[in-house]
Amino acid sequence: MARPAAAYEAAVPPRPACAYTSCYCEENVWKLCDYIRSQDQYPLEEFYAVFISNDRRTIPLWKQKSGRGDEPVVWDYHVILLHVSSGEQNFIYDLDTVLPFPCPFDMYSVEAFRLDDSLRPEFHRKIRMIRADLYLKTFASDRSHMKDANGKWQKPPPSYPCIETAARLLQEGSGSIFFVSSDQIPR
Repeated sequence: MARPAAAYEAAVPPRPACAYTSCYCEENVWKLCDYIRSQDQYPLEEFYAVFISNDRRTIPLWKQKSGRGDEPVVWDYHVILLHVSSGEQNFIYDLDTVLPFPCPFDMYSVEAFRLDDSLRPEFHRKIRMIRADLYLKTFASDRSHMKDANGKWQKPPPSYPCIETAARLLQEGSGSIFFVSSDQIPR
């Protein structure tokens, strides 16, 4: 008789216990990576911050909390956490989805991404994966991309201070836009 596969143990607390601020997905994922690093349950090298965007900054995702029914939410970009597990299945951590948390990669791909073949070309997605250890060292955001022309917040910011890392302070611009932009690749 075949032995059942070992159950996957989530790398972070249940969704309600995670640091979360709506519309600050890049910071939410940074906080997840920081938690994983502090716990030493899984090798940090198994995790990736995954930036999803395109040149027009219009990417549809389904099964999002802010969606209605089976309609997609069109984000300018979205960031999720990928665990490339040493087990049989990989997992996605997305604090903005209504899908399970964590969600098996195969389920997330089908339910949240759908196929680019069924989308108009302006909605085709580009994906950039950044190893979690590199993301923790280089990501920072002054949150300026979340302010309108008058300096007012488009969405309330997280209650904690802006994320600043020594490596990122040496570079110009907002960390979020740096990682999203298709013409810049972090090193």
